[in-house]
Order: sequence, then structure tokens, then C-alpha cells
Amino acid sequence: MKQTRFRSAALRAAAALAPLALLAAAAPPPASPSPGQIVEEAPAAHWTAIAASDLLVMDLAPDAAGNPRRVVIQLMPAPFSTGWTENIRKLVAARWWDNTAIVRVQDNYVVQWGDPDAEDDAKARPLPGGIAQVPERDYVVTLEAFDEAMIAQSPSDDDADRAMAAALDAAEAAARGDIPAPWAAPDAYAPRHDFFAGWPLASNDESVWPVHCYGMVGVGRNLSPDTGSGAELYTVIGHAPRHLDRNIAVVGRVVEGIEHLSSLPRGTGELGFYEKPEERTVIRSVELASRLPETERPRLEYLESDSESFVRYALARANRKDAFFNIPAGGADICNIPVPVRKISQ
Repeated sequence: MKQTRFRSAALRAAAALAPLALLAAAAPPPASPSPGQIVEEAPAAHWTAIAASDLLVMDLAPDAAGNPRRVVIQLMPAPFSTGWTENIRKLVAARWWDNTAIVRVQDNYVVQWGDPDAEDDAKARPLPGGIAQVPERDYVVTLEAFDEAMIAQSPSDDDADRAMAAALDAAEAAARGDIPAPWAAPDAYAPRHDFFAGWPLASNDESVWPVHCYGMVGVGRNLSPDTGSGAELYTVIGHAPRHLDRNIAVVGRVVEGIEHLSSLPRGTGELGFYEKPEERTVIRSVELASRLPETERPRLEYLESDSESFVRYALARANRKDAFFNIPAGGADICNIPVPVRKISQ
């Protein structure tokens, strides 16, 4: 079972301290390697492949020099935003995004894409059948539901017992005064933060939710109670807009090709929308990687956030002691610990 510190009732007190034992064992050695060195040296066992069925491949029109532009998006895993991600899969299956466009680029904020005629009832392209209206309550997941989902993912009761034992061992280590997690510093937006299965999350005493870090993908919407269908998406290209957390559905993250979005010309209209059709970048196609020929599929993996290598990497991000740095920061915002993703070399 995947270990997590977002647990309910009696489990949470112990499980919330689960990374501490790793931190004690994983403190950077005197040589103080950089975060990049730690990632580069992480053993293969600490990396997890991203399933092709969870990757969206978005091909933009070539740039002015004729170079191809491909953006790869990893969809958010259950139990988060499942209504919206199911809608997105239906939109992809219907080839709904083919020949739509990037419609908005707001500096230090977001890039947004979808149907340029979405606001014109006469011209808007119809959504495929089966698109659900997802309720606002699904912006978050209750602690109980999160626990249930994690238990359901466990292949055996033995794994659950081992995970609980590990959490209790970590709690005992914490009582001895071990170093806290580098992302445990006070935060303006949530009482607690952590990583689960490579995703940054936040929580309070009632629920857990994904956060708006750089590269995260969310669902555009109108005013409440509208929550968006998933047909209009955006990705963060600036400072993490954490004020959006729990107000908009987060459905994934860009894991390759973010430069093709962040480098686009900024829109000159209100909120960065393009004012002229010729300013937009055409989206040639969006397809699930699992539906592409084997040779064309992106093959990517992420550094598992429960691994010793990730904890060492996070600690190094929070306390830079490699040659360039004079003063370690002593902590890090969770969005300043981006989860490493790389191409699978073999």
C-alpha cells in the first residue's frame, strides 16, 4: 500500500510523521550534494513509470521555424478530481480538442486552451455525450475517502500492516527529536502538506486536495455553481496561484513540453486572452498515449515521493549547501520541491 501522511482519526497522528525516519537516515552527507546530483544518483528502484493510459499527448501546430511542439500531461490519479478526469477521457476519445486552440496566455499566471468559440452559442462545438456536471464538493477528498482509496489500492492486508508499523516506527523516531520534513514549515494556505505517489497535496482536519504548483493543470469554469466540464483547461506558468486551491479542479500536470506553453506570446486582451484569431496557437490533436503506436508513446517516470532519494532531494532543496549557496533557507514551500520526472532510458 502506498504510504501517506493524510489519514483520519487514530492513524493520522502517527502517519503524519512517517517521513521523519527517512529524513534522519537521508540527511545529506558532508559533501552536500546538490538536489540535481541526488536525483541523478537515485537508484532505478526509486523511480516509478507513468502509465501510458494516464498521459495526454497534445500536439500543437509547429513553431515559426517548423519545429514540432508536443506537450505531455499526466492525469491526476484517483481519488482526486475523478469526475473531471473521466470527462477529459471522454473528450479525448471523441477527438474533441483536435483543431481547437490556445486562447489565453497571461504572464506569470496561466496558459488556457479550448474552443475559441465557446462563448458563442451559435458557434460553440457541442460536447460529446456522457459529460458529467461535477459538484463543487469534489474539489477536495475527505480524509475518510482518501483512506478508503489507499486501502483499496493495497494488494494485501500484510502491506497495510507493514505501512502502519512503519508509521508507528516513524512516530517513535520523531519523539527522539528527528528533523521535520522540509515541507512542514508554516503555510498561508493549509495546515499540512505532503507528497503522495509523486503529487503535492495539502490537507486540514477534514479533507485533502491537490495544490496549484507550476505546471499543474486545472479546469476552467464560470461563476459558482459552475465547476467546468473539463473541455477548457489551463496550466500554471508562473508563481504558484495557491489561492485557487479548493476553488477549481486540478486534474493533472505537464510532465514534458511546458516550454512550448510558457514561451508563447502573452495575450493583450483582458486576463491575457488573445484578441485576434491569428494570435492563437492551433492544437492539432490530443490523444491518450496508450492509443499511439508503441514507438510514438512518451515513456516517462517520476521519483517516488516515498523513497529515500526523494526525501534527500527535498531536504537538499530546502537547505542548499552545495558550493553556490552561502545561507541555507531552512525550509521550502511545497511548490518549490518539484517532483523529478525523466524519460525512461531503456
